Amino acid sequence: MPLLETSQRRLVLASKSPRRIELLKKIVTQFEVCVSHVDETFHSENPHDVVVGNARQKAAAVAEQISEGIIIGADTVVVLDQHILGKPSNRDEAVRMLTMLSGRVHTVFTGLAIIEKPGNIWTIDVEATDVKFRDLDSWEIDRYIEVDPPFDKAGSYGIQDSSAVFVSEIHGCYFNVVGLPLANLFQKLLPYFKP
Repeated sequence: MPLLETSQRRLVLASKSPRRIELLKKIVTQFEVCVSHVDETFHSENPHDVVVGNARQKAAAVAEQISEGIIIGADTVVVLDQHILGKPSNRDEAVRMLTMLSGRVHTVFTGLAIIEKPGNIWTIDVEATDVKFRDLDSWEIDRYIEVDPPFDKAGSYGIQDSSAVFVSEIHGCYFNVVGLPLANLFQKLLPYFKP
């Protein structure tokens, strides 16, 4: 059973991501899902600005529909050599991204934006996790794309699926790489739901 009892106050996740939904279930007893339908193309070269901007947009869009409660927005990007790797649009792009990540360390950033209503009090944070891939053979990349199509995943992989075998080291929050930094989020929600 999750540690935070959230039935006494409305809690809304501004995301349809099945990974974020499953992760949030680990720490709270109940919540609603309300999709924001915002364009996730916040324009900046700075990954902090991108994830915070997108998370804020998602939370704000849902907050417009809600008069009272706690709204969580989140956004995750993969960064290699100061370049943001988004979701691949096709197989060739997925191969290119995974080849770039092979044998290298990259950083996964997740922005959190939490709005408390009716007070319109914002809490903003960014979590960063370093991930190192071992050297990958081309057949492994091809097989991974075939087995676990990565077209809805930043950086062309999901650490919770079969690409877990690509990871040789991780420094920071594992759940951040999946899409929601649980320890960080738990601490942010505590003031609203602490017994």
